[in-house]
Amino acid sequence: MKKIGIFCKQKPNIDAKIVSELTQWLESKNCTVYLEPDTADLIGKKPSTSKEEVASNSDLIIVLGGDGTLLNVASIAHPYEVPILGVNLGSLGFLTETTTEDLYPTLEKVLNGKCVIENRMLLNARALRDGKKIEDFNVLNDIVINNGALARIVNLEVFVDDQYMTSYRADGLIIASPTGSTAHSLSAGGPIIHPSMRALVLSPICPFALTNRPIVIPDSSTIKVQLTTRNEDEDVRVTLDGQTGYSMKSGDILEAKKADIPVKLIQTPGKNYYQLLRKKLHWGGTTENSL
Repeated sequence: MKKIGIFCKQKPNIDAKIVSELTQWLESKNCTVYLEPDTADLIGKKPSTSKEEVASNSDLIIVLGGDGTLLNVASIAHPYEVPILGVNLGSLGFLTETTTEDLYPTLEKVLNGKCVIENRMLLNARALRDGKKIEDFNVLNDIVINNGALARIVNLEVFVDDQYMTSYRADGLIIASPTGSTAHSLSAGGPIIHPSMRALVLSPICPFALTNRPIVIPDSSTIKVQLTTRNEDEDVRVTLDGQTGYSMKSGDILEAKKADIPVKLIQTPGKNYYQLLRKKLHWGGTTENSL
């Protein structure tokens, strides 16, 4: 890995020194560094090229920020199948698991090929209105359908592989990948799914019927969700990875399934998913037990 792209979260309290020192360190390792426009502007350098061209030219992308920043970069980088190393400058950091303290030791191992690259499933979401496609997105975490300003119940019919599953009367519905199982779905009572699992999870948000519970289905499934009725003054929104979204109208169908191309994430050497869960969710058992 000799061609390195850098994306950094754009926020007033981001220390430009971190980006500048990282750039200099990589160049000292004879790496070619590509800076997308906003990151280049942060340290007063001329941008290498556009965000898409940074992704297409790189052997490795380093994301400095939080999970939201990585989700945004993943949507840009995944078509080029370039691995991403997430460095946490945010708060939670389920996806950006490398700390700034671990950054350079981790990079030494990554540049020498001593790392594990995980293929994380993406969800492809298509919005159909009157039988015509109006939106098409790929998301790493989740697709969320919920009411906007007015707290009224949303009526949704759900089909899996063209088989009717159920109708939800709820505040909304979350369709999550295994990676996204620790995001909004977890807050709605959904299960934690290991990222390597071949599964999808549907989690209703505050369902009217207490018997409605999250359900895990195969990742080979195609999910169709139709908004059946709503008042004209309601604002039903579809939010994709918390990054973007659109308004859903009565009769619209949201179709979700596994995308053809996964996102490649680099696992921080010496760490694993269960350590991450213990740390981020404050589980007990801080000592390493051996069998």
